[in-house]
Formats: sequence, C-alpha cells, structure tokens
Amino acid sequence: MTIKEIFNTMSYGPAPESSAEAQAWLATHPAGFGHFIDGTFTAPEALFESRNPATGAVLARVSQGSPASVDAAVAAARRAQPKWARLAPHKRAQYLYALARLVQKHARLLAVLESLDNGKPIRESRDIDLPLVARHFYYHAGLAQLAPAEQPGMEPLGVCGAIIPWNFPLLMLAWKVAPALAAGNTVVLKPAEYTPLTALLFAEISREAGLPKGVLNIVTGDGDTGAALVDHPGVDKIAFTGSTSVGKSIRRATAGSGKALTLELGGKSPYIVFDDADLDSAVEGLVDAIWFNGGQVCCAGSRLLVQEGVAERFHTKLKRRMDGLRIGDPLDKCIDVGAVVDPVQLATITRLVDASEGEKYTAATPMPSGCFYPPTLIIGLSAASPLMQEEIFGPVLVSMTFRTPAEAVELANNTRYGLAATVWTENVNLALDIAPKLRAGVVWINGTNMFDAAAGFGGVRESGFGREGGWEGLLAYLRPAGKPAALKPVRALPAPGSATVEGLDRTAKLFIGGKQARPDGGYSQAVYGPKGALLGHVGIGNRKDIRNAVEAAQAAKGWARASAHNRAQILFYIAENLSARADEFAARLTAQTGTSGRAEVDAAIARLFSYAAWADKFDGAVKSVPIRGVALAMNEPCGVIAALCPDESPLLGLVSVIAPAIAMGNTCVLVPSQPFPLSATDFYQVLETSDLPAGVVNIVTGPHADLAKPLAGHMDIDAVWSFSSSDVSQVIETESATNLKRTWVNHGRARDWMAPDSEGRSFLRQATEVKTVWVPYGE
Repeated sequence: MTIKEIFNTMSYGPAPESSAEAQAWLATHPAGFGHFIDGTFTAPEALFESRNPATGAVLARVSQGSPASVDAAVAAARRAQPKWARLAPHKRAQYLYALARLVQKHARLLAVLESLDNGKPIRESRDIDLPLVARHFYYHAGLAQLAPAEQPGMEPLGVCGAIIPWNFPLLMLAWKVAPALAAGNTVVLKPAEYTPLTALLFAEISREAGLPKGVLNIVTGDGDTGAALVDHPGVDKIAFTGSTSVGKSIRRATAGSGKALTLELGGKSPYIVFDDADLDSAVEGLVDAIWFNGGQVCCAGSRLLVQEGVAERFHTKLKRRMDGLRIGDPLDKCIDVGAVVDPVQLATITRLVDASEGEKYTAATPMPSGCFYPPTLIIGLSAASPLMQEEIFGPVLVSMTFRTPAEAVELANNTRYGLAATVWTENVNLALDIAPKLRAGVVWINGTNMFDAAAGFGGVRESGFGREGGWEGLLAYLRPAGKPAALKPVRALPAPGSATVEGLDRTAKLFIGGKQARPDGGYSQAVYGPKGALLGHVGIGNRKDIRNAVEAAQAAKGWARASAHNRAQILFYIAENLSARADEFAARLTAQTGTSGRAEVDAAIARLFSYAAWADKFDGAVKSVPIRGVALAMNEPCGVIAALCPDESPLLGLVSVIAPAIAMGNTCVLVPSQPFPLSATDFYQVLETSDLPAGVVNIVTGPHADLAKPLAGHMDIDAVWSFSSSDVSQVIETESATNLKRTWVNHGRARDWMAPDSEGRSFLRQATEVKTVWVPYGE
C-alpha cells in the first residue's frame, strides 16, 4: 500500500479528553450550587438540573434565582461599586490581569466543563473560546488603565446587569464582565439556564484573583430570573445577548427607566461566494461559518449566496466536505460537530427543517443517538422562504444563487437582521466595494468567525445595537460625569386677549423632500410672541406627514455615498448662508422668546462650521488584532435619523441635531421646537439655497407628544433622538422595539446647548454605526 493510499483510506480514531477533573470539581458541590453573591456562595435553593446534552446525564443541580436573590445580588453590587470605581486605574487593571492569568491557569478545566455543559467539541472550547476569554480580560486590563486619560469627563454607570446565552457561556461572560469592571462598574450576571456551570467556576476563580466582594455576583435561573434583573430599579444598565424576541421584550421593559441598554441579538448572516473565489478555501470557510458550534452561533453564515456560474461545482464540493464531518462525543478531540444544547432546541431545528420546502441534503456521516442533528444543506429556496429569513440556530445551511454583485448585495440585505456577513473573492477591489454596502455590523473577507477583544462586534437592525470589544465597547459602560438638572417643560406662549397683527399673513409649511408642503390634516396653529404679536402660523403634522417625510429621507440615502469633503462643503455653505441672514434670525428668535437671539445665532453658525470640519475627520481605526491582516473599524451613517429637537433653543438646538447627522451621511426627519417653531421653518429657506440635496433634511412641525409615537414606531427609521421638554422618552423607547432602532433620549434632563459638550464626538458617535471589516492577507 502506498503512502497516498494510506492517507486516502486512513480513518480517525477516537482521542477522548478526560472529564475526571471537571467531575471532581462538580463533586465538591454535592448539595447543589447556590448563587454567588457578595463573594460567597449562598445556600442552594429551588434546585434544577444541568445536564450533559450529549448523554443526558445530570451534571449538577443549580439554584433557581428568585426576586429575593436578585435583590441581594444587586444590593451587594451597589455596596461595592463606589469603592471599586474609586480604585486607581492600575489597581482595577491588576485585578483584570489576574483574572486573565487565572483563566489561562485553569484553561483545561474550564474548556472541559464548557463542553460537558454545552455540547460543543472540546477543540472549539479549548482552542477558540478559552484563548478569547483570556484575551478579553488582558485587553480590558489595558483599557482600565487608559480610560481616565483617554475618556476624560466620563464615569461608570453603576451596577450592570448582564444576561448571557447558552451558546458561548464563558466567552459571553468575558464580553460582558471585562468591560464593565474595567470601566468601574460592578456586575450582576445571569448565565443561561442550560449552561450555568462555567460561570460558577469562574466565580470561584475570581476569589483566587482577590476580586473584592460584591464586584461580581452571579445569580442562576431561567427567564423569570432574568426578568427580575431587567426590572430591578437598582440596576443602571442591562447588557443582553440572546434572541431578538427577548431583546424586544427587554427594550420595552426598560423603556423610560433611564437604564442604559445594549443588545446583541440574532442573525441570518449571508455568506457570499463570487465566481473568482478560491472555492476549496471558501468551502472550508463555510464549514467554520455554519457548523462551528453546531450552527448555534448568532453570526453563523447560515445563508449561502453563491454566484450562478460556480454554484453547481461549489455545492458538489460542499456536499463532499459535509460527508467527511465527524459528529459525536464533544470530548473527543477528533469531533467536528458536537451535540445540540438541549432536546428543546433539537425539536425546534427538526420542526423548522421538516416544514421547509427545497432540496435537502443531509451529510452522509454516522450519527450517534441522542441530542444531535446532522449537517444539512437546503437548496432551491426563494428569498421569501421562512428558512431564508428566520434564524434556525442549528447546523442547517440554506442556499441561493445570484448573477451580479448588485444582486448579491440585494439578497444579502434582504433580511430584518444585520449582524455579520462574509465575502469570498480573490478580487480585493470587489471585496472592498461590497463590504460597505452590506447592512451588517461585521464583515469578514475571505474568512469567517474572526473575533478579538480589540475589534468591536455587534449588529444593526433587529440584530440589536451596541458593540462588544474595543473602545466602542467600553464606552457603552460609561456616561458623562455628573447629573444634569431636570428639564422643565417649555410651553408655547398663549393667545392674548387681543393679538397684534401686522403685515401680510405668514403661514409656514412643512418641508418634505426639498419642497414646502401643506400638512396632511389641514390644521395649523398660531405662534404668538411674548407681547401678544401674531408671528405667523405653522402646520400641525400627523402620522401621514411623518410617512411622507420618511419616504423622502429614504429616497435621499444616496447622500451617504457623497464624499465627506462634499458634505463638509455643503455644511460650510449652510453656515455661510445663515451668517448672511444672522440679523433676521436673531430678530426672529427675539420675537418668539422675548430674549436676545444674537448669541444663539452666532453659536449655531459656529456649530455648523464645527461639523463641517468634523465631516471628513471623524475617522475610523485599524485595530491591532492578532492575525496577519487588519480589522478596519469604519464609521458608517445610521441611515434615517428622526429627532425631536430642543424646545428651549429653537435654532441652536435644531442645528445641533441636523449638523452631526448630515455630516456623517445620514438623512433626517425633524420635529422642531414645539413652542418656538418659526426658526426651523425659516431655516429650511437656508437649506433650499445651500445645495443640500432634496430629502436629506425634512421638517414636520407639530406637537412632540403626538409625533413621537409614529416616529419611534416607523419601520424605515433607523434611530430616534429626543431632546424635547415633553415627556416622550418612554414612548420612544417602547415604540422603538418594533425594529429595534437605536434611541438617544433625554429622560427629562436638561442640556446646556451653548456648552462645549453639546457638540463633538458624543453626537458623532450617535450618528454613526461602527462596522468592523476583517481583511486577512498573505499566501
């Protein structure tokens, strides 16, 4: 027999990893696990079983968290937080460094326990998850040291509630705990009901690191425990990774509470293969994209889009590779695909596939009994087929073909999700042309599932908002220092008993699609000055006017493709034209408010100049990731931003919202100051003469309380800001859950619009999404 024949016929033998050490650790808690609160384990309560999904065997019994246990954990975190926040930055860094070192020291035990509890192959938990866990704590030790100098004027949020899923139990813990602690917060963590064991082992490890009591608390339990944590008034932030449906529920539950919120949710990520791709490499990448962790990955490349000319050849190669995948005992180092996490999830996958149309191919590989599902490929689905749109969360790949790059982009973006995408081509020009066009928070080029603590990870649309990793991830655990004063409602001046009417009637219309438009409802309201002068009338907009304005904003989204230099020129031109009419605008402000408007006009002109300067200078970054390649953090526009403008600063507040939004390439739907709207209706005359494309800025006047709901609930709006003095923050956050658009609301707190912190990076960050594009290179 030749060497070639030996290699072609040689089969893999088992290479089992011992579970003895993990079982021995579990045996040290024979009565079951309590919660980890204030540095100690509580007495076990209301126990439920944690099982090995590969065998069904009971691994441990774990406590079901009650509202009382959540109360105790939050109280412990609250007591510990001030002292933890006051620690010198290098002291917090030392604790995070110690946690990283201890993760490395206990890496094998953690990896084995993870595979026992989750069902993932040991080589994935050992070679991927654990190194990334250590990396996150090392990286955030550095951020803890640098944050005060690099992010001046910021402070920790307080107590952070973290709720993590079962697919990457320990890695998700690191993604939440490391930045929270680095920023000076304390944490109450709820691990997934199915997979709590590595979190509990990490709790023990944290004691070895000397982490102060109460800084990290872990409460185990099911969804009811998570809900108690979300609803707890003592929690300042919720960081959630999980399903989109639960994410929407959390968005509604936290609405109006003032709690910070980040959501990393589901996905239906496209895997695009062009006809010039290295097909064999693309097949190997696809194996990692969809069968890594048994497809139980939020960013799994579960939608294969392959160019028509190579589709048949690619599918043939893929099927052959599927047949070689090994399925079985997760503790066998030769296994490619392990167990599905729980019989409930297995039943869900089975039901979805059985109900689907299309040509189904199942890997011709031996299948063990138990909680396993075979790698499956489904071809011939339409773009609207349920499995092309819905997350399966299992080892199931669906495939479609495309003809042109434009069609590939259209198909890739034909989803309510926007977490990740993969582009496979040998043409770097094509790759870098396609990546910015994909609606996803992460794009991998000629690779997949590349992660690092330095590179932000997160989604857009119904994949959530916020980023994990990098400076952008740390900022989600910080806020501006100090507590702003309450914002008193600003009322319109009432109609006088006898109005002063001079000159011709002035009726300001709405401004939609670059044109002045009458309000759909046909209603107007009078605007009076403080001395009883009738200054004019403005239209009262309604939901149909909002609809029309959003359609105009969507039609103008080519503005994002304009060069930053071009956007800067137009902002300078707007400032120039406003400056030419400065006396007129100052007089208008004075007539409306009774106070001198000159300072506000001058500040508005300066602010336009500031954002014109920023337009081509708010740069992204090249992240230092441990690959031969680069990870590009690109600042992209959110899309359509709707905003309720400040009531108290009719012109400056309007400009402070418009300028950062359009500087970054967004289009806008704005509701101006409710009591003093005439400055906005005058301002659109400036926009008309400043070369701003039609539809980039749309202005609908009317009551904030009436227009907040249709704005926040509109499915074609990507972000909503509110600086209104009306009580609309809760409505906006609740309605935003329809498509999980980003929100930035004031919760009734005042802002000094003349102050330096009312412009600059904080506004630019709200006007952009960070897209991470991974570009490996080399032979």
